[in-house]
Amino acid sequence: MPKLSRRHFLGLAAGLGAASLAGYYFLALGAKKKVVIIGGGSGGIIAAKYLRKADSTIDVTIIEVNKLYHTCYMSNEVLGGKRTMESITFNYDKVSQLYGINMIYDQAIGIDSKAKQVRLKGGDTIKYDRLVLSPGIDFNWEAINGYDASKIEQIPHAWKAGPQTVILRKQLEAMKDGGTVIIAVPPKPFRCPPGPYERASQITQYLKFHKPKSKVLIFDSNQKFSKQALFTEGWKKLYGFGTENSMIERIPYDHGGNIVGVDADKKMIYAGEFEDEYHGDVINVIPPQKAGKIAVESGLANESGWCPINQKTFESSLQKDIYIIGDSCIAGKMPKSGFAANSQAKVCAQAIISSFQNVATIEPSFVNTCYSIVGDDFGISVAAIYRYQDGEIKISQDAIGVSPLNASPEYRKSEVVYAHSWYKNLTTEMFD
Repeated sequence: MPKLSRRHFLGLAAGLGAASLAGYYFLALGAKKKVVIIGGGSGGIIAAKYLRKADSTIDVTIIEVNKLYHTCYMSNEVLGGKRTMESITFNYDKVSQLYGINMIYDQAIGIDSKAKQVRLKGGDTIKYDRLVLSPGIDFNWEAINGYDASKIEQIPHAWKAGPQTVILRKQLEAMKDGGTVIIAVPPKPFRCPPGPYERASQITQYLKFHKPKSKVLIFDSNQKFSKQALFTEGWKKLYGFGTENSMIERIPYDHGGNIVGVDADKKMIYAGEFEDEYHGDVINVIPPQKAGKIAVESGLANESGWCPINQKTFESSLQKDIYIIGDSCIAGKMPKSGFAANSQAKVCAQAIISSFQNVATIEPSFVNTCYSIVGDDFGISVAAIYRYQDGEIKISQDAIGVSPLNASPEYRKSEVVYAHSWYKNLTTEMFD
């Protein structure tokens, strides 16, 4: 694989998150350097590809449990009946064949940072010079009484797309008209801040056309939420929000919106200070979250449950030569989203190359864009550029874009088109 020119490499980044790359160093190494990446999602796969694009002498290996990857973004459209599972399912064939990235389908269960080795469930150990963790999230199962991994077929979380998405969709299809769907939102921070509210929107849209006597209740452990004014506008327009006939209702934290317990057999939740009881025909509990299991068990997370990093390079603050990107890391003001992970991965790749070359890392910048589809022809979005300042990733105040309130129908419809294009671009960069 020939090396790319600096201009060409930056051009490749332009489609998604070009602002994150202001320069790149290229290597002329005598011996191959080995980079191992745990997790083949939005962050891990991009870090791997950009390392190989920058210099083909780097030996890059991705350790990923699953041979098929299901995107969490756009999985809400599967729940709403607008997409199939096949449309959010991808494989790693091209990643391996076109970019020379080694794929190991196994589970990483231990890291020896002194020996620089990763231990696999299958028994092998993999050596590294630099290690990148992009393991996504894990759940705090102990946070809700009666709810743990043994209950997820009865009460799915569907916060990791795949079989859980299918279970929740089937439950919605089987529910009688006039039933109640309960969605429990965890306290911040969690993966995809607007995701629960888009999910409520997509499910309500499905019910509106197929089971119009039904209702969606959002039990929210937070007082406010991402894009709240825009979601509220859409709910009012599409689902009668705020009226006696509203198909959707939100119970915020100060009104007892925090879930404290679940009875899966009785299909009951218990919420608020007095543990009030509510019955749901379909219950979707999204548990409180923390960094991916391998990160926590390897001592890379702090008391918050998330992983502190040098926010300029994404190197762990706790262990040398280990980098953490995506949902698991504490990345200043950046949200935990797939697009954010994509942007972080490019900066991380550059930082690793700089460390191999023993040169200073450039000042990074980042980008995040997030679309939410509230209903037919009603899309909303937010975008921002982030800069590294005073040791922290901060929002660039002059580079924030949010969908306007009271926009025209044509504008809202175009946002849906942009959302689908955004998804295609993101997944194409990952898997093609």
